[in-house]
Amino acid sequence: MFSIEIDCPPERNDMLIAELWAEGSAGIVELEGGGLRAFFEDDADREALAGQFHAVSWRPEEQRDWVEMSRANWEPMLVGERFFLVPEWRDDAPPEGRFRIAVNPGMAFGTGMHQTTQLCLESLETYVRPGVRVLDVGTGSGILAQAAALLGAGRVWACDTDPEAVGIARGHAGLNVFIGSVDAVRAHAAGLIVANISPETIARLAPELLRCLRTGGVALLSGFERHEAAEVGAELERRGGVLCEVRLKESWALLVVGAKLVGGV
Repeated sequence: MFSIEIDCPPERNDMLIAELWAEGSAGIVELEGGGLRAFFEDDADREALAGQFHAVSWRPEEQRDWVEMSRANWEPMLVGERFFLVPEWRDDAPPEGRFRIAVNPGMAFGTGMHQTTQLCLESLETYVRPGVRVLDVGTGSGILAQAAALLGAGRVWACDTDPEAVGIARGHAGLNVFIGSVDAVRAHAAGLIVANISPETIARLAPELLRCLRTGGVALLSGFERHEAAEVGAELERRGGVLCEVRLKESWALLVVGAKLVGGV
């Protein structure tokens, strides 16, 4: 067994951990001074992994249960006013008044550990109304669709272009999860859309996202840093969206966007 050390800013950890698990890591720990150490079996291609993740060093390791050791680093997390996120291997009960959501860090993006997921969860608390129809685009683990249902949404659909993510999301958010994207959804189908995806994808899908919004509905859009928010917002406005609010958490941003009323009012 060997490990590689990766130097990365804390805000990149969530996405990087998911990538490392996908490459077959036997365990991951966060280092005190910043960065990650990922463990692999000896038959893994050390040089390829070190190059792929820009490792700063590697070292041989004694055989241990590194999965169990890495799990010990994941603690329950309070997000917003309503949510209690718990690694799926723990049985912690939620504090009174909070919804418990079990997550598996690393299985798919959207575990709640990343700031953009937290921004989306907090915004769902604000904008989900009883009975509203919700569409989660690029659902990943399904955490946002699950959260919307817990908050009282009437009908929740979710989609992702990654079949593996869809399989995971169906286990969390039910069967209304399909392989595909927002272009498969009928016009004006949702009163609320949430998408935690890349800024490039949001810009590309802007016409479809706005097409699927009902009159008076909003889209909660994240997955980008605050310095990218103005450009993403400008593209959405160019496509007919109305920028209602910008929310920030550390270096990350979320845009709340509505669709123009018929007649441009």
